Amino acid sequence: MYPFIRLFYQLYRVRRMPRIGVFDRHISHHYCLPWDIDLWMELNNGRTLTLYDLCRVPMAVRAGLVEHMKANSWGLTVAGVSVRYRRRVRMFDRVEMHARVLGWDEKFLYLEQSMWKANGDCAGQGYYRTAVTDSAGIVSPHRVAEAMGIDPTSPPLPDGVAAWARAENARAWPPSRD
Repeated sequence: MYPFIRLFYQLYRVRRMPRIGVFDRHISHHYCLPWDIDLWMELNNGRTLTLYDLCRVPMAVRAGLVEHMKANSWGLTVAGVSVRYRRRVRMFDRVEMHARVLGWDEKFLYLEQSMWKANGDCAGQGYYRTAVTDSAGIVSPHRVAEAMGIDPTSPPLPDGVAAWARAENARAWPPSRD
């Protein structure tokens, strides 16, 4: 089940935090709870993606994106993710989550998220390809930037993210059933 109570708690907390710029980093803190673990008594890889949601959505609130989404009847979706898992997160470990926007192209916003253990080790890191949507489909990031009153020209994407975006664009869709 989606952790709505944890999400609402994060959204409640973020109301008291100062606004951030679109490219600023949002940091939140979370615990690996018993329902987050897998058979090996560590954070489940799927739940990791859900915990990243609990950092990414409040970041969108702090950056002002959510208010523009409400005003324009826009939605937000994840179009792809590439995650590296590097350190185990065990039950009751406290982690610090980071989220930031890296830039955009004609269709997608690219974000970086990371999870840090109390000892300073990076437990994992992900690149996200997200999109703002409306009833007609994907809303151009340039249109979103203009609505937010920021320069619609994206900074250059980091090399690794740009290479990943090219690989995603070259990937066949839909996949073959063979």
